[in-house]
Formats: sequence, C-alpha cells, structure tokens
Amino acid sequence: MFRTLWTAATGMTAQQTNIDTISNNLANVNNIGYKKSRAHFEDLIYQELKPAGAISAAGMTHPTGIQVGLGSKVAAIEKVHTQGSFQYTGVSLDIAVEGDGYFQFTLPSGEIAYTRNGSLKTDADGNLVNSNGYYLEPAVTVPDDVTDIAFGEDGTISVTLAGEEEAQEIGQIELSRFINPAGLKAIGKNLFMPTGASGNAVAGVPSEDGYGSITQNTLEMSNVSVVDEMVNMITGQRAYEINSKAVQTGDEMLQIVNNLKR
Repeated sequence: MFRTLWTAATGMTAQQTNIDTISNNLANVNNIGYKKSRAHFEDLIYQELKPAGAISAAGMTHPTGIQVGLGSKVAAIEKVHTQGSFQYTGVSLDIAVEGDGYFQFTLPSGEIAYTRNGSLKTDADGNLVNSNGYYLEPAVTVPDDVTDIAFGEDGTISVTLAGEEEAQEIGQIELSRFINPAGLKAIGKNLFMPTGASGNAVAGVPSEDGYGSITQNTLEMSNVSVVDEMVNMITGQRAYEINSKAVQTGDEMLQIVNNLKR
C-alpha cells in the first residue's frame, strides 16, 4: 500500500486542528482579556531505507541516506500572551493592566485563577467580583454610600463617601506574574491556572518591579487580529486542500495498478 494515503491523512488531520484553533480565536475576538492560541507542528518519524554513511564500495560511503517521512502532527497549541488592544468604556469599575501581570480571583474551590479581564462588579455585599461572582484577590469591599471610586496606577483603591470630600483608601490590587506565561492552562471564562510549566505565581504591586500599571475606565480586549487569523485560515485551508490532492493522487495511482493487464 502506498504511504501517500496515510501520510497525507496526517497532514489533513493536523490542518484540521489548525483551523479549529483559528476558529476559536475568531470566536473570541471580542472577549475581554482573551489571549489567542497558535498551533505548532512537527514531522512524524521517518522510515529509513538507507542510512547516511552506509558503505557503498570499498572505502566509500553514501554521502546521503534515504529517509521517507510519514507525515506531520500538532506539536503544541501555544497561548500568545501579548498585550491586547485597549477600549475606553467610561465605567469606573473597568480596569486594565498596561504591561505585565494578571488579576487574581478566588474560585469557589478556594484556588486562585488569573486573568487579564478587569471588568469588575460589586455583589450584594459590596465585594469586588468578576462577571462570574468570583472574589477579587486580595478581597476588597466597597461601602454602600460611595459616590466615587478611583483606581490608582499603583493599584490603590480609593472611595469618596456621601457627604465627605476627602477620599479614603479601602484596598490594594495585586498582580501576579509567571516566568513562563505560555505554560498557563486556560480553564475557560478568560481564566488561567498555573502549571508545572508556567511556574508559580509571583505577586507584586502594580507599577513596581516590572509589574504593569492599572488604567481605570478601560478594558483590555483580546489580542486577536482578524486580518492575521483570516490569512492563517486561508493558508491552513490551502494546506488541507493540497493534502487532499495527495490522497486523490495516491488513489489514482492505486487505480492504475489495479487496471494493469498482463
């Protein structure tokens, strides 16, 4: 049996995963803090018909061997943690990180998850939470009679109470960094969890020691470029198409063999 059919099939499978990844990026293009994914490929094992350096004659060797590749596969799907575009919203509880660092939220399990989504809300008790009701870490409670809330570039949270002119500080935002953000595990809801590859979270104060600064009334949108994704989709589609042509060609060659007459 020709290798062509199976080899081309691996290429089609790999490109299908590539298109799946691109489709997910496009589906999340307007998600706050979403980080795009990128597929990486590698070739499969080789069938070695003649090793390089094999003896061809007395005192002579083949300078090159004969290796037939058996296709490709997806080696990794990497999250790209570049800065997304900023969108001014005018909402006082919308904040964004300009630079390095992730917001911290406490999951119902008690674990800390990390995100670039700074769309904060207040729950019925005045706690700062995200859209899913997960508490900001460290927790901050906003008093009932607040007339204004301000986030400093250094993460300080100040409020002005009704009948008062002086603002008072009620909390501090902390950011976390990782030595290898690409190793973070996406768990949905624009949240990430650390893994053995990402390293442990290192918390710090915004605008200090390389951590990004906080910008109020603004959200960081996804870092997906629609134009780039469309170009990637077209090239992936063409790669899928050419692999399907290889399958078709292999089938036609088998048909020729089947039609041979003695």
